[in-house]
Amino acid sequence: MISLSVAAVVFGVVFLAELPDKTALAGLMLGTRYRAPHVFAGVAAAFLLHVVLAVAAGSVLTLLPHRVVQAVVGLLFLGGAAVLLLKKDEAEGEGKSEGQAGAPAGPSFWKAAGSGFTLILVAEFGDLTQIMTANLAARYDDPVSVGLGAVLALWAVAAIGILGGRTLMRFVPLRLITRVAALLMIGLAAFSLYEAATG
Repeated sequence: MISLSVAAVVFGVVFLAELPDKTALAGLMLGTRYRAPHVFAGVAAAFLLHVVLAVAAGSVLTLLPHRVVQAVVGLLFLGGAAVLLLKKDEAEGEGKSEGQAGAPAGPSFWKAAGSGFTLILVAEFGDLTQIMTANLAARYDDPVSVGLGAVLALWAVAAIGILGGRTLMRFVPLRLITRVAALLMIGLAAFSLYEAATG
């Protein structure tokens, strides 16, 4: 049974953590070169694979004692928050360096989708949001709901990047998005560590 509340929490956390990451910029870059639906198909397939791997890893963590899992998950969330707060705004720099692109070209579906799939598969492997998804799968012990929330969040970020990431970044400061995501992760870390301490 799918828990909409778990899926919604996962969606929010993963969406906010991934938005300032390289995915939106990668999608934007590919969207200027290829047709948006073709790029999205490849990117979506790569993210689906990443989420399946992350949820499987998180499900393995549930075999450990509950207090140990909560402590590990809490520490990993704190680490993720630190990474978000301490990393430089690389996305802003990359976004500024992108030149103005012309209309998207029209190569074959397989070339555009393959480019999107390969770029995301390599760039996002072991990424913060993949680790967070594994943590959330361990935390909630609900792989389907966590997987659904995570994959929809990643697809949403990819769509935003492909269709208009540059416009979004003009209206919503990247630093604000990063801080909100970090605060959410700190909150989840505190809750997990509290559960680990109180049993």
